[in-house]
Amino acid sequence: MARNSCIVVGAGIAGVMTALHLQRRGEQVTLIDRWEPGHARAASSDHNRVIRAISGRDEFYTRWARQSRAMWLELQAESGQNLMYECGALILATEGHCDWEDATSDTFDKVGVPYYRFSPEEVRARFPQFKVDEIKYALYEPEAGLLMAHRCVITGLDLFKRAGGIVKRGTVTTDARERPMLDGKPLQADVIVICPGAWMAEMFPRTIKPISAIMGINVLYTSTPDGSDQFDMANMPCWIDHGQGSFGIPSSEGSGVKAAVVIPNTPIDINNDERLIEKASLSKTRQYIRHRLPGLVGERVVDSKFNQVILTPDTHFIVDWHPEHENVLLAGGCSGHLFKHGPVFGDFTAGVALKEYGTADRFKIAGRKKLSPKESPSGR
Repeated sequence: MARNSCIVVGAGIAGVMTALHLQRRGEQVTLIDRWEPGHARAASSDHNRVIRAISGRDEFYTRWARQSRAMWLELQAESGQNLMYECGALILATEGHCDWEDATSDTFDKVGVPYYRFSPEEVRARFPQFKVDEIKYALYEPEAGLLMAHRCVITGLDLFKRAGGIVKRGTVTTDARERPMLDGKPLQADVIVICPGAWMAEMFPRTIKPISAIMGINVLYTSTPDGSDQFDMANMPCWIDHGQGSFGIPSSEGSGVKAAVVIPNTPIDINNDERLIEKASLSKTRQYIRHRLPGLVGERVVDSKFNQVILTPDTHFIVDWHPEHENVLLAGGCSGHLFKHGPVFGDFTAGVALKEYGTADRFKIAGRKKLSPKESPSGR
């Protein structure tokens, strides 16, 4: 049986996992990126990312997250690399703003996701790192945790190359008709999968830019207190704190405690801006730490990350064929929650690329609209 020639553009988690699954299906795959895979501009870089199943009332992503968790563990066993740590995830439900968390409890019951519901008193007893004065309750997902993001990308890339995949450096652009171009010539392959993260909007100004927004995310890592292991992942979970517009990860492999306070609509020029955090983020993060993690007050920032996410109005991914180019598949969107779904996203996208099945309605380019926080799988 003849092998399809496949090109995947973009070597972040979406591109690497798609390329890996195409190659393992027996196709001949070339993966192209502008920079070295794992480079610091990529949304898929950084030390770590949260993996959790919580998705409000959305059973689809809840099931995908559970499937992806199993696939990450398989990749970890295959590679011998520490890709995932199951330190759990604590979802803090703020009094008067619990719609997303309330819906998640019902979804977890339907899907069969293990979880506990803790009162504020139980949170204080089990996880004294958190000050939870205004919290109504918390959901604790014990099989959630964190992914070592950069390592996940590099390990996936290594598995792809071991399977016979080709990695190439180059800048793919598009012409006036949005045809993918390399070195001034149209890309030639049976299937071309475009996974460039936030760069997809500028590559496809007619098709993708109208349904996407790009914003910067400031992330700070704070040192743990001298002589204390209270904030290490062995003793502290990841957490989601919608009431404060924040999330975080305990110190993993010496990283320090990661806390991200999302400042809405923070602009970023993905081609020209320096990847340096904003002063406002430092102030807001320290304010948040005083409010939620008083044991870290006075500790110093030891690392930082300023990166971009591309968001669709409904926060669903994009996996759909270009309306004018029948062999060009666009894949990505909502990089704020794509990473944890990486293996299942790549497997699904590979199947769509080879026309083993069609895409899901939610992933189609047409018909996008903003969802309310009650409807949104991301709760925003």
